[in-house]
Amino acid sequence: MFKKFAIAATLALAASSSFAAGPSGYYAGLDVGSTKIDNLDGNQTGVGGFLGYGFNRFVAVELGYRQLGSWDFGPVEVTAKQTHVSVVGSYPLAPQFDIYGRLGYNSLRAEASYGGYKYGDDTNGALYGVGLNYHFTPTISGRVEVQKPSSDSTNYGAGIVFKF
Repeated sequence: MFKKFAIAATLALAASSSFAAGPSGYYAGLDVGSTKIDNLDGNQTGVGGFLGYGFNRFVAVELGYRQLGSWDFGPVEVTAKQTHVSVVGSYPLAPQFDIYGRLGYNSLRAEASYGGYKYGDDTNGALYGVGLNYHFTPTISGRVEVQKPSSDSTNYGAGIVFKF
C-alpha cells in the first residue's frame, strides 16, 4: 500500500511541477493597466501587448508595446506610448506561482494634439518592474506587475500570457 501511495505522490508532484516552469519557449500576451505620471491629475487606463522567449524557467527576454494613457488639458490631448525590450528573471514560490523582476530599456513617446496639429517628443531610458505570475494551465498564465517606465511614471498592470 505504501509503495502505491509513494508512486501516486511522485506522479502528482511531477505533474504539478510542470506548471512551475516559467514560460520557456515562445510566448505572447496582452495586458491592461493604470498609469500614473507625476504632476498630472489622475491615473489613465493603458493597454499593451508583448512577445517573449523563455530560455529556461528562470530567464526570458521580452519585447512589448503599451499605450500608457491619454490626458486632456482643455483642448490639448496628450498621449503617452511605450516600446520596450527587457530581461525577465523568474523565481518559483509555489508549484503554480512565480515572482519575477524586469530590467530593460524603453522608448517613451509623448504626443500632444491640438486643432489638427500633432507634436511628439521621445525619451529613452531604463525600465524596471516586479510582478507575480500564476500558471492556470501549462500554456496559460496570468500576471500582475508594477512597472517604472520612467522616473516620473508608474504603470500597474494585469495581463494574460499564452505559451506556444
